[in-house]
Amino acid sequence: MNAGTELTETAARAALRGLTPDSRSTDAVSDYARAIWSFLAEPGDGIAGCLRLALGPAAALRVVLNGEAVPASAGVTREEFDRARARWAPRLDQRAIAAGLATARAAGIRLLTPGHEEWPGRLDDLGIHGPACLWVRGDPAAASAAVSVAIVGARAATSYGELVAGELAAELAGAGILVVSGAAYGIDGAAHRAALCAGGTTVALSAGGVERPYPSGHAQLSDRIARSGAVMSEVPCGGAPTKWRFLQRNRLIAALSDVTVVVEAGWRSGSLNTAGHAAALGRLLGAVPGPVTSAASAGTHRLLREYDAVCVTGAADVREMLGVDRPTLSPAGDGRTDDVTRVRDALSSRSHRSIDEIAARCGMPLEEVTAVLGLLQLEGTAEHGSAGWRRPTGARAR
Repeated sequence: MNAGTELTETAARAALRGLTPDSRSTDAVSDYARAIWSFLAEPGDGIAGCLRLALGPAAALRVVLNGEAVPASAGVTREEFDRARARWAPRLDQRAIAAGLATARAAGIRLLTPGHEEWPGRLDDLGIHGPACLWVRGDPAAASAAVSVAIVGARAATSYGELVAGELAAELAGAGILVVSGAAYGIDGAAHRAALCAGGTTVALSAGGVERPYPSGHAQLSDRIARSGAVMSEVPCGGAPTKWRFLQRNRLIAALSDVTVVVEAGWRSGSLNTAGHAAALGRLLGAVPGPVTSAASAGTHRLLREYDAVCVTGAADVREMLGVDRPTLSPAGDGRTDDVTRVRDALSSRSHRSIDEIAARCGMPLEEVTAVLGLLQLEGTAEHGSAGWRRPTGARAR
Protein backbone atom coordinates (compact mmCIF):
# COMPACT_ATOMS: atom_id res chain seq x y z
CA MET A 1 0.00 0.00 0.00
CA ASN A 2 1.43 3.40 -0.95
CA ALA A 3 -0.12 6.84 -0.81
CA GLY A 4 2.37 8.06 -3.38
CA THR A 5 3.45 10.68 -0.84
CA GLU A 6 7.03 11.29 0.26
CA LEU A 7 7.51 11.94 3.96
CA THR A 8 10.64 14.02 3.52
CA GLU A 9 11.33 17.54 4.74
CA THR A 10 11.43 18.92 1.20
CA ALA A 11 8.22 17.20 0.11
CA ALA A 12 6.46 18.19 3.35
CA ARG A 13 7.36 21.87 3.07
CA ALA A 14 6.25 21.91 -0.57
CA ALA A 15 2.91 20.30 0.30
CA LEU A 16 2.30 22.65 3.25
CA ARG A 17 3.26 25.85 1.42
CA GLY A 18 0.55 28.43 2.04
CA LEU A 19 -1.11 26.32 4.74
CA THR A 20 1.22 27.08 7.66
CA PRO A 21 3.23 30.18 8.65
CA ASP A 22 6.68 30.26 7.03
CA SER A 23 8.28 31.02 10.39
CA ARG A 24 7.02 27.87 12.10
CA SER A 25 9.68 25.97 13.99
CA THR A 26 7.70 22.75 14.28
CA ASP A 27 8.60 19.67 12.25
CA ALA A 28 7.18 20.00 8.71
CA VAL A 29 7.24 16.21 8.21
CA SER A 30 5.16 15.71 11.35
CA ASP A 31 2.69 18.41 10.28
CA TYR A 32 2.37 16.90 6.82
CA ALA A 33 1.80 13.46 8.31
CA ARG A 34 -0.95 14.87 10.52
CA ALA A 35 -2.59 16.48 7.50
CA ILE A 36 -2.57 13.10 5.73
CA TRP A 37 -3.97 11.39 8.82
CA SER A 38 -6.94 13.77 8.72
CA PHE A 39 -7.74 12.40 5.25
CA LEU A 40 -7.32 8.75 6.25
CA ALA A 41 -9.03 8.31 9.60
CA GLU A 42 -12.51 9.28 10.71
CA PRO A 43 -12.76 11.78 13.60
CA GLY A 44 -12.16 10.15 16.96
CA ASP A 45 -10.51 7.00 15.54
CA GLY A 46 -8.86 5.54 18.65
CA ILE A 47 -6.50 3.18 16.77
CA ALA A 48 -5.11 6.09 14.74
CA GLY A 49 -4.77 8.07 17.96
CA CYS A 50 -2.89 5.28 19.71
CA LEU A 51 -0.43 4.98 16.84
CA ARG A 52 0.19 8.73 16.61
CA LEU A 53 0.69 9.13 20.36
CA ALA A 54 2.98 6.10 20.67
CA LEU A 55 5.07 6.46 17.51
CA GLY A 56 4.59 10.06 16.41
CA PRO A 57 2.42 10.98 13.40
CA ALA A 58 5.12 10.46 10.73
CA ALA A 59 6.43 7.11 12.03
CA ALA A 60 2.87 5.89 12.55
CA LEU A 61 1.99 6.80 8.97
CA ARG A 62 5.05 4.95 7.64
CA VAL A 63 3.95 1.84 9.52
CA VAL A 64 0.56 2.08 7.83
CA LEU A 65 1.99 2.74 4.36
CA ASN A 66 4.48 -0.11 4.57
CA GLY A 67 2.36 -2.60 6.50
CA GLU A 68 5.05 -2.98 9.15
CA ALA A 69 4.65 -4.71 12.48
CA VAL A 70 3.21 -2.46 15.16
CA PRO A 71 5.43 -2.06 18.24
CA ALA A 72 3.90 -3.45 21.41
CA SER A 73 4.31 0.00 22.99
CA ALA A 74 1.51 1.30 20.76
CA GLY A 75 -1.07 -0.73 22.66
CA VAL A 76 -2.66 -1.95 19.41
CA THR A 77 -3.00 -5.64 18.52
CA ARG A 78 -2.16 -6.92 15.06
CA GLU A 79 -5.83 -7.74 14.48
CA GLU A 80 -6.90 -4.20 15.43
CA PHE A 81 -4.20 -2.74 13.21
CA ASP A 82 -5.15 -4.88 10.21
CA ARG A 83 -8.81 -3.93 10.52
CA ALA A 84 -7.92 -0.25 10.83
CA ARG A 85 -5.51 -0.40 7.90
CA ALA A 86 -8.23 -1.98 5.79
CA ARG A 87 -10.62 0.90 6.46
CA TRP A 88 -7.92 3.50 5.81
CA ALA A 89 -6.73 1.87 2.56
CA PRO A 90 -9.43 3.33 0.26
CA ARG A 91 -8.39 6.84 1.33
CA LEU A 92 -4.69 6.44 0.62
CA ASP A 93 -5.11 8.31 -2.63
CA GLN A 94 -2.37 10.76 -3.58
CA ARG A 95 -4.57 12.72 -5.96
CA ALA A 96 -7.43 13.11 -3.47
CA ILE A 97 -5.06 14.27 -0.73
CA ALA A 98 -3.31 16.70 -3.10
CA ALA A 99 -6.68 18.04 -4.24
CA GLY A 100 -7.79 18.62 -0.64
CA LEU A 101 -4.58 20.48 0.17
CA ALA A 102 -4.94 22.58 -2.99
CA THR A 103 -8.52 23.48 -2.06
CA ALA A 104 -7.40 24.57 1.40
CA ARG A 105 -4.59 26.64 -0.05
CA ALA A 106 -6.89 28.37 -2.54
CA ALA A 107 -9.45 29.17 0.16
CA GLY A 108 -6.88 30.61 2.57
CA ILE A 109 -7.45 27.84 5.11
CA ARG A 110 -4.69 27.16 7.64
CA LEU A 111 -3.41 23.93 9.11
CA LEU A 112 -3.06 23.94 12.89
CA THR A 113 -1.27 21.10 14.65
CA PRO A 114 -0.45 20.10 18.26
CA GLY A 115 2.75 21.73 19.43
CA HIS A 116 2.10 24.97 17.61
CA GLU A 117 1.82 27.99 19.90
CA GLU A 118 -1.78 28.61 18.74
CA TRP A 119 -2.95 25.03 19.28
CA PRO A 120 -5.82 24.96 21.83
CA GLY A 121 -4.36 22.84 24.61
CA ARG A 122 -7.79 21.90 25.95
CA LEU A 123 -8.11 19.43 23.06
CA ASP A 124 -5.24 17.38 24.48
CA ASP A 125 -7.66 16.17 27.16
CA LEU A 126 -9.25 13.97 24.47
CA GLY A 127 -6.19 11.70 24.51
CA ILE A 128 -6.21 9.03 21.80
CA HIS A 129 -9.51 10.42 20.52
CA GLY A 130 -8.06 13.87 19.92
CA PRO A 131 -7.85 15.33 16.41
CA ALA A 132 -4.74 14.84 14.29
CA CYS A 133 -4.95 18.51 13.33
CA LEU A 134 -7.41 21.33 12.78
CA TRP A 135 -8.27 23.04 9.50
CA VAL A 136 -8.94 26.69 10.27
CA ARG A 137 -10.77 29.41 8.40
CA GLY A 138 -10.05 32.62 10.28
CA ASP A 139 -7.76 33.24 13.25
CA PRO A 140 -5.95 30.06 14.38
CA ALA A 141 -5.49 31.56 17.86
CA ALA A 142 -9.20 32.22 18.41
CA ALA A 143 -9.87 28.91 20.19
CA SER A 144 -7.02 29.43 22.68
CA ALA A 145 -8.86 32.04 24.75
CA ALA A 146 -8.28 32.03 28.48
CA VAL A 147 -11.97 31.44 29.22
CA SER A 148 -14.52 29.82 26.92
CA VAL A 149 -18.16 28.71 27.06
CA ALA A 150 -20.06 26.43 24.68
CA ILE A 151 -23.67 27.41 24.05
CA VAL A 152 -25.54 24.65 22.25
CA GLY A 153 -29.07 23.46 21.75
CA ALA A 154 -31.84 22.42 19.44
CA ARG A 155 -31.91 23.26 15.75
CA ALA A 156 -35.69 23.54 15.93
CA ALA A 157 -35.42 26.13 18.68
CA THR A 158 -38.31 28.16 20.04
CA SER A 159 -38.27 31.95 20.20
CA TYR A 160 -37.72 31.58 23.95
CA GLY A 161 -34.64 29.45 23.40
CA GLU A 162 -33.13 31.77 20.81
CA LEU A 163 -33.75 34.78 23.07
CA VAL A 164 -32.04 33.14 26.05
CA ALA A 165 -29.13 31.88 23.93
CA GLY A 166 -28.65 35.35 22.46
CA GLU A 167 -28.70 37.07 25.84
CA LEU A 168 -26.22 34.58 27.30
CA ALA A 169 -23.84 34.84 24.35
CA ALA A 170 -23.99 38.64 24.12
CA GLU A 171 -23.21 39.22 27.79
CA LEU A 172 -20.47 36.58 27.98
CA ALA A 173 -18.82 37.61 24.71
CA GLY A 174 -19.06 41.26 25.67
CA ALA A 175 -17.12 40.41 28.82
CA GLY A 176 -14.29 38.90 26.80
CA ILE A 177 -15.34 35.25 27.11
CA LEU A 178 -15.05 33.09 23.98
CA VAL A 179 -18.36 31.62 22.78
CA VAL A 180 -18.09 28.19 21.12
CA SER A 181 -20.85 26.47 19.15
CA GLY A 182 -21.57 24.47 16.00
CA ALA A 183 -23.00 27.04 13.53
CA ALA A 184 -26.24 25.05 13.13
CA TYR A 185 -29.69 26.57 12.84
CA GLY A 186 -31.51 27.41 16.04
CA ILE A 187 -29.58 27.85 19.28
CA ASP A 188 -26.10 27.64 17.70
CA GLY A 189 -26.84 30.38 15.19
CA ALA A 190 -28.44 32.61 17.82
CA ALA A 191 -25.35 32.27 20.05
CA HIS A 192 -22.90 33.07 17.25
CA ARG A 193 -24.87 36.09 16.02
CA ALA A 194 -25.26 37.56 19.49
CA ALA A 195 -21.56 37.12 20.28
CA LEU A 196 -20.65 38.92 17.05
CA CYS A 197 -23.12 41.75 17.70
CA ALA A 198 -21.57 42.23 21.15
CA GLY A 199 -18.15 42.70 19.55
CA GLY A 200 -16.88 39.44 21.06
CA THR A 201 -15.12 36.41 19.65
CA THR A 202 -16.85 33.20 18.66
CA VAL A 203 -15.61 29.91 17.21
CA ALA A 204 -17.68 27.47 15.17
CA LEU A 205 -16.81 23.76 14.90
CA SER A 206 -17.81 22.18 11.61
CA ALA A 207 -18.57 18.52 10.88
CA GLY A 208 -17.26 18.82 7.31
CA GLY A 209 -14.63 20.76 5.42
CA VAL A 210 -14.53 24.42 6.42
CA GLU A 211 -14.37 25.58 2.80
CA ARG A 212 -18.03 24.59 2.44
CA PRO A 213 -20.26 26.20 5.11
CA TYR A 214 -22.92 23.91 6.53
CA PRO A 215 -25.79 24.57 6.61
CA SER A 216 -25.54 26.57 3.40
CA GLY A 217 -28.08 29.02 4.79
CA HIS A 218 -25.43 30.08 7.32
CA ALA A 219 -22.78 30.90 4.71
CA GLN A 220 -22.84 34.61 5.54
CA LEU A 221 -22.78 33.86 9.27
CA SER A 222 -19.74 31.62 8.76
CA ASP A 223 -18.02 34.45 6.89
CA ARG A 224 -18.67 36.82 9.79
CA ILE A 225 -17.40 34.29 12.34
CA ALA A 226 -14.20 33.75 10.34
CA ARG A 227 -13.50 37.48 10.08
CA SER A 228 -13.17 37.98 13.84
CA GLY A 229 -12.92 34.43 15.19
CA ALA A 230 -12.63 31.10 13.43
CA VAL A 231 -14.46 28.24 11.78
CA MET A 232 -12.61 24.99 12.53
CA SER A 233 -12.82 21.31 11.65
CA GLU A 234 -10.72 18.18 11.98
CA VAL A 235 -12.18 17.05 8.65
CA PRO A 236 -10.09 18.24 5.68
CA CYS A 237 -11.37 20.21 2.70
CA GLY A 238 -13.67 18.13 0.55
CA GLY A 239 -14.99 16.17 3.54
CA ALA A 240 -18.78 16.00 3.76
CA PRO A 241 -20.66 16.40 7.05
CA THR A 242 -22.18 13.07 8.12
CA LYS A 243 -24.19 11.99 11.15
CA TRP A 244 -21.10 10.32 12.65
CA ARG A 245 -19.00 13.42 12.09
CA PHE A 246 -21.61 15.63 13.74
CA LEU A 247 -21.54 13.43 16.84
CA GLN A 248 -17.73 13.43 16.88
CA ARG A 249 -17.65 17.19 16.26
CA ASN A 250 -19.55 17.60 19.52
CA ARG A 251 -16.61 16.23 21.51
CA LEU A 252 -14.46 19.10 20.15
CA ILE A 253 -17.07 21.68 21.21
CA ALA A 254 -17.09 20.22 24.72
CA ALA A 255 -13.30 19.92 24.94
CA LEU A 256 -12.69 23.50 23.79
CA SER A 257 -14.95 24.91 26.51
CA ASP A 258 -14.63 25.36 30.26
CA VAL A 259 -18.41 25.24 30.58
CA THR A 260 -21.04 23.76 28.24
CA VAL A 261 -24.52 25.29 28.49
CA VAL A 262 -27.44 23.51 26.83
CA VAL A 263 -30.21 26.03 26.21
CA GLU A 264 -32.88 23.87 24.59
CA ALA A 265 -32.85 20.19 23.72
CA GLY A 266 -35.37 17.49 22.95
CA TRP A 267 -35.34 14.21 24.86
CA ARG A 268 -32.90 12.66 22.33
CA SER A 269 -31.27 15.83 21.04
CA GLY A 270 -27.71 15.77 19.69
CA SER A 271 -26.96 18.51 22.21
CA LEU A 272 -27.18 15.85 24.92
CA ASN A 273 -24.31 14.13 23.14
CA THR A 274 -22.26 17.31 23.59
CA ALA A 275 -23.28 17.38 27.26
CA GLY A 276 -22.15 13.77 27.63
CA HIS A 277 -18.72 14.59 26.21
CA ALA A 278 -18.44 17.57 28.56
CA ALA A 279 -19.27 15.39 31.56
CA ALA A 280 -16.80 12.69 30.46
CA LEU A 281 -14.06 15.31 30.20
CA GLY A 282 -14.83 16.71 33.64
CA ARG A 283 -16.07 19.99 32.19
CA LEU A 284 -18.79 21.96 33.96
CA LEU A 285 -22.29 21.49 32.57
CA GLY A 286 -25.20 23.91 32.69
CA ALA A 287 -28.77 23.68 31.42
CA VAL A 288 -31.45 26.32 30.93
CA PRO A 289 -34.89 25.41 32.26
CA GLY A 290 -37.92 25.93 30.04
CA PRO A 291 -41.67 25.50 30.18
CA VAL A 292 -42.59 22.04 31.45
CA THR A 293 -45.04 21.80 28.56
CA SER A 294 -42.33 22.37 25.92
CA ALA A 295 -40.83 19.32 24.20
CA ALA A 296 -37.89 21.56 23.26
CA SER A 297 -36.90 21.72 26.94
CA ALA A 298 -37.38 18.05 27.81
CA GLY A 299 -33.67 17.38 27.30
CA THR A 300 -32.48 20.25 29.47
CA HIS A 301 -34.82 19.20 32.25
CA ARG A 302 -33.37 15.71 31.93
CA LEU A 303 -29.86 17.13 32.36
CA LEU A 304 -30.97 19.02 35.47
CA ARG A 305 -32.68 15.99 36.98
CA GLU A 306 -30.38 13.12 36.01
CA TYR A 307 -26.94 14.60 35.31
CA ASP A 308 -26.49 17.24 38.03
CA ALA A 309 -26.31 20.07 35.52
CA VAL A 310 -26.26 23.56 37.02
CA CYS A 311 -29.48 25.49 36.51
CA VAL A 312 -28.62 28.48 34.29
CA THR A 313 -31.02 31.41 34.23
CA GLY A 314 -28.59 34.07 33.03
CA ALA A 315 -24.98 34.95 32.32
CA ALA A 316 -24.33 35.54 36.03
CA ASP A 317 -24.86 31.82 36.66
CA VAL A 318 -22.31 30.94 33.97
CA ARG A 319 -19.78 33.42 35.36
CA GLU A 320 -20.24 31.86 38.79
CA MET A 321 -19.51 28.43 37.31
CA LEU A 322 -16.38 29.86 35.68
CA GLY A 323 -15.31 31.68 38.83
CA VAL A 324 -15.28 34.93 36.87
CA ASP A 325 -16.95 37.95 38.46
CA ARG A 326 -18.31 40.60 36.18
CA PRO A 327 -16.95 44.06 37.00
CA THR A 328 -19.64 46.51 38.07
CA LEU A 329 -20.12 49.47 35.75
CA SER A 330 -20.10 52.62 37.83
CA PRO A 331 -22.44 55.52 37.10
CA ALA A 332 -20.59 58.62 35.95
CA GLY A 333 -19.35 60.79 38.75
CA ASP A 334 -20.21 58.42 41.61
CA GLY A 335 -16.64 58.62 42.88
CA ARG A 336 -16.10 54.85 43.01
CA THR A 337 -12.66 53.46 42.22
CA ASP A 338 -13.43 49.97 40.91
CA ASP A 339 -11.87 47.81 38.20
CA VAL A 340 -13.81 49.55 35.44
CA THR A 341 -12.54 52.96 36.54
CA ARG A 342 -8.97 51.68 36.66
CA VAL A 343 -9.13 50.30 33.13
CA ARG A 344 -10.89 53.39 31.81
CA ASP A 345 -8.23 55.60 33.34
CA ALA A 346 -5.52 53.57 31.58
CA LEU A 347 -6.96 54.38 28.16
CA SER A 348 -5.85 57.32 26.06
CA SER A 349 -7.99 59.33 23.65
CA ARG A 350 -4.91 60.32 21.63
CA SER A 351 -3.31 56.94 20.89
CA HIS A 352 -4.08 53.25 20.91
CA ARG A 353 -2.64 51.06 23.64
CA SER A 354 -2.14 47.29 23.74
CA ILE A 355 -3.81 45.15 26.41
CA ASP A 356 -0.36 44.52 27.92
CA GLU A 357 0.23 48.25 28.27
CA ILE A 358 -3.23 48.85 29.71
CA ALA A 359 -2.74 46.03 32.22
CA ALA A 360 0.60 47.49 33.28
CA ARG A 361 -0.90 50.97 33.73
CA CYS A 362 -3.88 49.86 35.80
CA GLY A 363 -2.12 47.06 37.70
CA MET A 364 -4.60 44.32 36.82
CA PRO A 365 -4.27 40.81 35.28
CA LEU A 366 -4.62 40.57 31.50
CA GLU A 367 -7.66 38.32 31.79
CA GLU A 368 -9.56 40.85 33.92
CA VAL A 369 -8.52 43.76 31.71
CA THR A 370 -9.83 41.91 28.63
CA ALA A 371 -13.21 41.34 30.31
CA VAL A 372 -13.53 44.99 31.37
CA LEU A 373 -12.57 46.28 27.93
CA GLY A 374 -15.38 44.21 26.42
CA LEU A 375 -17.88 45.87 28.76
CA LEU A 376 -16.50 49.35 28.07
CA GLN A 377 -16.78 48.70 24.36
CA LEU A 378 -20.45 47.77 24.80
CA GLU A 379 -21.18 51.01 26.65
CA GLY A 380 -19.25 53.02 24.06
CA THR A 381 -16.42 54.29 26.26
CA ALA A 382 -13.70 52.17 24.65
CA GLU A 383 -13.00 51.31 21.04
CA HIS A 384 -10.76 48.67 19.51
CA GLY A 385 -8.69 48.94 16.35
CA SER A 386 -5.81 47.14 14.69
CA ALA A 387 -3.37 49.18 16.81
CA GLY A 388 -5.05 48.38 20.12
CA TRP A 389 -7.54 50.08 22.45
CA ARG A 390 -8.33 53.74 23.03
CA ARG A 391 -10.97 56.03 24.53
CA PRO A 392 -13.21 57.44 21.79
CA THR A 393 -12.54 61.09 20.96
CA GLY A 394 -14.71 63.25 23.16
CA ALA A 395 -15.33 60.51 25.73
CA ARG A 396 -14.46 61.45 29.32
CA ALA A 397 -12.29 59.37 31.62
CA ARG A 398 -15.11 59.62 34.19
